[in-house]
Amino acid sequence: MRTSLFEPFVDVDLPLTDRRDGKVRASWACGDQQRLIVTTDRLSAFDRVLAGVPFKGQVLNELSAWWFDRVADLVGHHVLSVPDPNALLAREARPLPVEVVVRGHITGVTDTSLWGMYSEGARSMYGYSFPDGLSKNTALPAHIITPTTKAQHGGHDEPLSCVEVVERGLLPATLWEQVMAAAAAIFARGVQIGAEAGLILADTKYEFGLTADDQLILIDEVHTPDSSRWWMADSYEQRLAAGDEPESLDKEVVRRAFADIGYKGDGPVPTVPAEVWSATTARYIIAYERLTGRPFEPGAYPVQARLIENLTKAGLL
Repeated sequence: MRTSLFEPFVDVDLPLTDRRDGKVRASWACGDQQRLIVTTDRLSAFDRVLAGVPFKGQVLNELSAWWFDRVADLVGHHVLSVPDPNALLAREARPLPVEVVVRGHITGVTDTSLWGMYSEGARSMYGYSFPDGLSKNTALPAHIITPTTKAQHGGHDEPLSCVEVVERGLLPATLWEQVMAAAAAIFARGVQIGAEAGLILADTKYEFGLTADDQLILIDEVHTPDSSRWWMADSYEQRLAAGDEPESLDKEVVRRAFADIGYKGDGPVPTVPAEVWSATTARYIIAYERLTGRPFEPGAYPVQARLIENLTKAGLL
């Protein structure tokens, strides 16, 4: 019996069909209600693929698997094993039409971010009322759940209130209550583990799905630098007092680089200095090592070559 998701899955000679492509990953059906999910090095922000970041796929893949182990007592999940640094073997699931964003701080650099709307005078967002006097990147009085619709290709997430999820028939009330309880518990676990690693989990996004027997499970990725804002705790107060942005270990550094040159997702993707991408790689690896407590080892599993060979033979890679 496996004791960890990191026990390698040796038999990768699987019949692969039904390729599905996302912005940063691709997946294939491989029989018995399972999918092989391969994470790439592509980085997406502003609902666009902006560039490739070396080792990003491996960091997201392995860190997600590590987190799934950490929260398995709170809610079931889709991951069965890690056959490769960039791949997960997962249970098939029907994604829920709602993405669940949990926020502990008031953050963001875009016009539609929580801070972007608040700074323009909004005091009622996502069904919550916000007091005057909040400052950018500071902690909220309590964490809040701000759902959005799950964007289709080429579209944008639509902000929702928790009440609208049920009123619009996106999810039944009992299932939505279950989702919110699971999201709150996972976020609390993330805050706790992050604090032990000297990090602040400012906010994060979760996706849930249903199995063939309608069991609620956590899917996609969890608490990675792509799905969460991670800040260095030891410099947070000083940087805030100086009016600087928190020292981040996530793709917010990329969003800020593009926002600084006036790009917010419309039109051709502009060129940014190469050091932005190298700095992003370094931050992703720091987050991985801080959280897991072990050094990052690129391409650590010997099955990677076999996996690539099999995907290539099948005409799927």
